[in-house]
Amino acid sequence: MKIRMPRRRRDRLLAGAAALAVVAGAGTWTAAAVGGDARPVHREDRVIDMPDVGIDTSYFTGGATGDGKKRPAVLLGHGFGGSKTDVREQAEELARDGYAVLTWSARGFGASGGRIGLNDPEHEIKDVSRLIDWLATRPEVQLDAAGDPRVGVTGASYGGAAALLAAGHDRRVDAIAPQITYWNLADSLFPNGVFKKLWSGIFFTTGSSGGMGQQAPPVPRQEPPAAPGCGRFEPELCAMYERVAVAGKPDPEAVALLEQRSPSAIGGKIKVPALIVQGQGDSLFPLDQADAMARAIAANGAPVSVDWAAGGHDGGMREADRVEARVTAWFDRHLKGDGGADTGPAFRVSRSGGIDSTDGEVKLRGASGDQYPGLTAGPREFALAGGEQSFANPAGGAPPALSSLPGVGGQLAAFGAGLSLDFPGQNAGFQSAPLAEDLRITGTPTVTLNVRSTAADGSAVLFGKVYDVGPDGRQQVLPNQLVAPVRVENAQQGVRVELRLPAIDHSAPAGHRLRLVVAATDLGYATPAAPATYTVAVEGPLAVPVAAGVRTAAAGLPAWTWWLPLGAVALAAALLGVRRTGRGGAGTGGARARVPQPQAALSDVPLEITGLTKRYAKAQDRYAVRDLSFRVEKGQVLGLLGPNGAGKTTTLRMLMGLISPDAGEIRVFGHAVRAGAPVLSRVGAFVEGAGFLPHLTGRANLELYWQATGRPAEDSHMAEALEIAGLGDALERAVRTYSQGMRQRLAIAQAMLGMPDLLILDEPTNGLDPPQIREMRDVMIRYAAGGRTVIVSSHLLSEVEQSCTHLVVMDRGQRVAAGEVAEITGGGDTLLVTLAEPVDGAGLEKVTALEGVASVAATDDGLLVRLEGATAAWLIAELVRLEVPVTGVGPHRRLEDAFLTLIGGPA
Repeated sequence: MKIRMPRRRRDRLLAGAAALAVVAGAGTWTAAAVGGDARPVHREDRVIDMPDVGIDTSYFTGGATGDGKKRPAVLLGHGFGGSKTDVREQAEELARDGYAVLTWSARGFGASGGRIGLNDPEHEIKDVSRLIDWLATRPEVQLDAAGDPRVGVTGASYGGAAALLAAGHDRRVDAIAPQITYWNLADSLFPNGVFKKLWSGIFFTTGSSGGMGQQAPPVPRQEPPAAPGCGRFEPELCAMYERVAVAGKPDPEAVALLEQRSPSAIGGKIKVPALIVQGQGDSLFPLDQADAMARAIAANGAPVSVDWAAGGHDGGMREADRVEARVTAWFDRHLKGDGGADTGPAFRVSRSGGIDSTDGEVKLRGASGDQYPGLTAGPREFALAGGEQSFANPAGGAPPALSSLPGVGGQLAAFGAGLSLDFPGQNAGFQSAPLAEDLRITGTPTVTLNVRSTAADGSAVLFGKVYDVGPDGRQQVLPNQLVAPVRVENAQQGVRVELRLPAIDHSAPAGHRLRLVVAATDLGYATPAAPATYTVAVEGPLAVPVAAGVRTAAAGLPAWTWWLPLGAVALAAALLGVRRTGRGGAGTGGARARVPQPQAALSDVPLEITGLTKRYAKAQDRYAVRDLSFRVEKGQVLGLLGPNGAGKTTTLRMLMGLISPDAGEIRVFGHAVRAGAPVLSRVGAFVEGAGFLPHLTGRANLELYWQATGRPAEDSHMAEALEIAGLGDALERAVRTYSQGMRQRLAIAQAMLGMPDLLILDEPTNGLDPPQIREMRDVMIRYAAGGRTVIVSSHLLSEVEQSCTHLVVMDRGQRVAAGEVAEITGGGDTLLVTLAEPVDGAGLEKVTALEGVASVAATDDGLLVRLEGATAAWLIAELVRLEVPVTGVGPHRRLEDAFLTLIGGPA
């Protein structure tokens, strides 16, 4: 299990190399510059002798060698199963930023000798102290005292734990930045007394084989022979793992052994500034590990910042560049003493901002707070319905429920494609009422259960999880695919259990429900082999932390918001001058083109476009829009879809009279659209952003805009527009204090002034986080509910699918489809069943023979099953009964599938 920070995409340029003898042993110096950065980095590779083994190291410095410049040092550790090579790129960057950087391969990894002791204070951590000793001898390293270098320690996973342990055992460490690591290894591998068998197995297999996918590293010292299957682990650790794996649960000796090698054992001694970065998609070291270390170090009086980053052990660190930059700033402040270094907020969490349709990447936005809220801040309580329920722990624990897959689950969850599966009869479910408003969960939900067990010893192993369930009751999301295991003892007569669910940051929209599931099995954990019946009831509400002080960062106002109003005034003056000049001309030169007469038959039709065509400038054969025709009726919310360059914005600009078509016609309520046409007073628009004066309040900006139209104040219907937009008290604040979501809503309110019969919105959800997107969706639906019409252009296909009644799909300037959403998506009863492995012909026949199944077809993705009066839940149960290796069931075709099909592939 290697934890590698993603490498930047750079071309390496070798500038030169030289071999020479260096102080305290033989080594190799190289100097390299990376494309675009001319500053050289010098690297010295050497094996540093410890009392019993040799540790393979690399030492990096920037600038000219022998320049006499003193600099702080940084020790940079690697992840479990890796080596010093994995962190070379970050080391080079830190060296360019003015640090002396030492990387090393820990015992048992890379080319270092010794056995893996899981950061044993008597071995691996003493190695770190001896590396600090070595740094103190370097003439270019800044010293705080003789033998005491100015030094920070950072690393991810295994290296992050080494940073914490080094700070507790060696007072010379001045600052640390541990990432995606553990505070208590026993609690991580045996949470609440339950054996995390999948991750533990990967953990020990990686060490036993010398690393995932690696050849066995060279061993410079003669090592005693290892027991079969132990690889390079210390025999004590190997025996402990085998003992727990056979028993299926930890014993007190195993817990004590791992706790003794954990940072929590010396938590009271870690008193240096700590930047704690933890991944949200991490079923190995969840967020509660970061919470424990943050609380302990802060209690010692040291500065602490906590960063919940996107990714983790289940999906890789998706923000490696941002995290590395923050680590550098942290060391700039606490090692270099740079008071101007921006170390970031006390708490930061990365949140999803939707999917970028151009590259399929998940957009991320930061939210922050002035103080770390912990995991239970500002709890809100939600009653759960369901009553007492009984379910089975199956013999042998099979088939198990599925939540997270090590190394994969978090990655899939980021795209809303988790593989969670709960088998009927093996769990109890409790559900809240529909949420009255959007809910942002930040922390650990908790609930009290009453549990009974028929097991001989009265024990039970349970797994708690909270789903976000959509309004239809079928679509559900398990945030980051995380579950909370708990072992219950002596439950023959019933015991109360305080269940702490996984710590998450998740937005549940209004209208959704929270569903608590308590299951008997999970693929990632060991469960009792003996069959038993568990009975569970909830005692009291589900307490959900909301951390109201954590707010999504507002995007800065661009410079054009200052000069745009002045530019608009100048442009208006120029246009007025041109118009007056035209009117003053004589003869045919001053005549205007004939304006088509209104069509009475279209007086109730908000929009009809016929044969609309617009060529690119200086290109007779390249079209921005070509022969476009469609019609929009009252009360519709029409989604205008298409990849970049499809012609959507050009169409909207022609609709507003901002540019003229080369051919074709646009009619609004029967009137032809031309620049300045009176019928445009019935149209409100938000196209390509809106400019506001940042020093004025939202209300003042709207009043100025309406005054500029020259229409009476009573015609603005401002109160009605503001009620629909939902701006509330923010209307009286300066616009510069607005979040991106508030500015978008202010722009929509501006477009709604006068309550136009036709509202046009171009990418209204740009830059919004999921709760703000939900609010924008509600604004559009409320506006159309009064019989008015909304046209929205957007890249967020899931939002269009939920908010629009009709669609027009464009590609390369032409219409490729138009109609109702259900018609275009091909909505129906066809489901896609994904499988762990293909089924043979006999299995296919069994599924086809099921009553309620109309047809079955095998595809590369699984089985396409068309139901006839049956439900998806029924199908899952039948597939399990037939022993079909099902991993997921979902609708066959979403808007995204239809969209990509219509435009011929990814946009």
